[in-house]
Amino acid sequence: MPNDAAGLARTDAEALDAHDPLRACRDEFVITDPDLCYLDGNSLGRLPKRTVDVVHRYLTQEWGSELVAGWSHWIDEAQRVGDLIGSATLGAASGQVLAIDTTSVNFYQLCDAAIRARPNCDTVVSDTANFPTDRYILEGLCARHGKRLVLIDDESGEEFVTPDMLAAHLDSRTALVTLSVVQYRSGALHDVAALTKMAHDAGALVVWDASHAVGVVDMHFDRDDVDLAVGCTYKYGNAGPGSPAWLYVNQRLQGSLRVPIQGWFAQRDQFAMGQGFDRAGGMRGFQIASPSIVGMRCIEASFGMIAQAGLPAIAAKAALGTDMMVRLHDAWLAPLGFELITPRDPARRGGHVTLRHADAKQIAVAMRELVNVIPDYREPSSIRLAMSPLATSFVEVWDGFARIRDLVATGKYRTVAVSSDRVT
Repeated sequence: MPNDAAGLARTDAEALDAHDPLRACRDEFVITDPDLCYLDGNSLGRLPKRTVDVVHRYLTQEWGSELVAGWSHWIDEAQRVGDLIGSATLGAASGQVLAIDTTSVNFYQLCDAAIRARPNCDTVVSDTANFPTDRYILEGLCARHGKRLVLIDDESGEEFVTPDMLAAHLDSRTALVTLSVVQYRSGALHDVAALTKMAHDAGALVVWDASHAVGVVDMHFDRDDVDLAVGCTYKYGNAGPGSPAWLYVNQRLQGSLRVPIQGWFAQRDQFAMGQGFDRAGGMRGFQIASPSIVGMRCIEASFGMIAQAGLPAIAAKAALGTDMMVRLHDAWLAPLGFELITPRDPARRGGHVTLRHADAKQIAVAMRELVNVIPDYREPSSIRLAMSPLATSFVEVWDGFARIRDLVATGKYRTVAVSSDRVT
């Protein structure tokens, strides 16, 4: 098999690594198998070494020794760590982000609040390619509130909502528009500023799901006048499986929106334990209950790394890495029956690319079992491959694609059984 693609040799990948301003970051992650090509950082990021130390110190020097007295400084962790997420990754000033709960809970809370804030509007707009949980929650909310759910369908197959497509569904009846910053399956990146302004011009509120963008896309929520947003911390954020999610509420909306779950952390005089709910001001009014302190420490460690590296440098490396993937696909994989469904324009994609193949599910299993490459598989027939800039090297990408090429060209992937594992 050839050792270069469209003029891109392995030595070119080595040169990119040698001149990569983020190259030292890779050494800050736990890598137990140096031969592994881990191209699934869009689903779960690698473990930062500093997280092990930070969590150990929390267990021994905080919880272990302080016991319940630790709550004197843990009590406001959701706001403090939320500010770190906001400044490092969202372009959000202090006092607008909470690190708390799960993305699904936060999405439910903010969408419900947005719908109820527009009682005379009967339409909610999203798209068919949005993340399944978001669509399912919207179905339930619309049924509960008697609203009409409109799902935009991109018939081109790009899974991307253009301004023209959104405009066709916006009018004075629209209460809420909610989309993902980066589409979970295709990797397509939406124009947050343009679509938000369009919704505002129609009088609607917007909730963005940034789960597949946070930590890899240079976002500017305050500048772009974003209303509301949610996201996770365990993908490009590298904060670990099940780590706390976050929610963003623009300062201008904090006094008027009301979320449906009125928890005791949102009570103005929390420890008075009084009768009746008296909502606290600011972001505290959007918090339900106690934060996961060990989860906060994981976020501090990993998002501290992101803050040090800087999102512009991270996004620039993601663009180079995904461009390499596109070029390798065109030279090596397209002739083998693969199809790229991620936009070719680097300004229109996040940190992962998605390839389709008739045997994608079997190929994805074989990649793990036969050639030590970790992707993830999504229906229909889609393999997602990521450049997670802090942890992934260019050589890792080059080698991973070379192994996929050889695996499929030789037909060896057909020797493995299609997995029955629920997790793909």
